Amino acid sequence: MKALVLGLVAAALASATCAEARPNARSRTDAAQVLTPLEKSATDCFAETVMANPGAMNYARAGQWYKAAGVIGFLCRPEVDAMTAAHDRLFGPGSGARYFKSAYAKHLDRALAERLQPFLERKAVASAEPPADRGVPGETEAH
Repeated sequence: MKALVLGLVAAALASATCAEARPNARSRTDAAQVLTPLEKSATDCFAETVMANPGAMNYARAGQWYKAAGVIGFLCRPEVDAMTAAHDRLFGPGSGARYFKSAYAKHLDRALAERLQPFLERKAVASAEPPADRGVPGETEAH
């Protein structure tokens, strides 16, 4: 009988611990309110610094967004650290690093592609300047 009671108590404690580890709908909303601005800040940093770095832009032109971000990643370290630290506080130690390497990395690929694609497309631009090898029509060279 004691074993049965102890087993039930242990099961109750284990399920309570698991319930605390998994956020409920309310805490997920709270987590989103905390994490969303931090994710945006990190993503903005990556987008701006990729555009400013020719090596990163080469990766971006090839569609290798994660590598493009990796070239300049250290410049966005404060934003990434803030995001991962907040994730650790909300979901437990180590969860921020896992989140950054998995779900956020996928988000970053899509976000960078969406933001930078217009800058990567080549556009034809009309120029009022005559080509360098031709002169202005009607002019003749005086010898």
